[in-house]
Amino acid sequence: AVKPCRSAVRVSIPSIKMGSTSQELIQQLLQAEKQAEEIIANAKKNRLAKLRQAKDKAEAELKDFREKEEARFQKETGSKAGANHAEALKATTQTEIESVHKDYEKNKKQTIEFVVSTVLEVPMTLSDTQKQALKSGAV
Repeated sequence: AVKPCRSAVRVSIPSIKMGSTSQELIQQLLQAEKQAEEIIANAKKNRLAKLRQAKDKAEAELKDFREKEEARFQKETGSKAGANHAEALKATTQTEIESVHKDYEKNKKQTIEFVVSTVLEVPMTLSDTQKQALKSGAV
């Protein structure tokens, strides 16, 4: 917030002489009014310049702060991210290996029985396709 300037601005109005004409008095008032307008215009210009300067300074400080915080954030998350990915991959791999071993142990007996029974069971008859092939002389 910009504090308003409380300094007194003095506009010099020449003392009114008794013999002055009204035209001279009007000229003096117009000159004083013009001088007051110039002072106000200069004050506004100075105020705007100070506001711009304060804004630029605040933006520069904010930019520095953001850069520092971004660098700190990247440093913290970068080190954590590398460690977390390796640990997560290791844990996932271990879980998958355990699952494969469990499935193997669960199905091992049934698989052996299926393979042995399939090998030992030899059909003594011919299928329809085999019979047709023999009749046509394809075999």
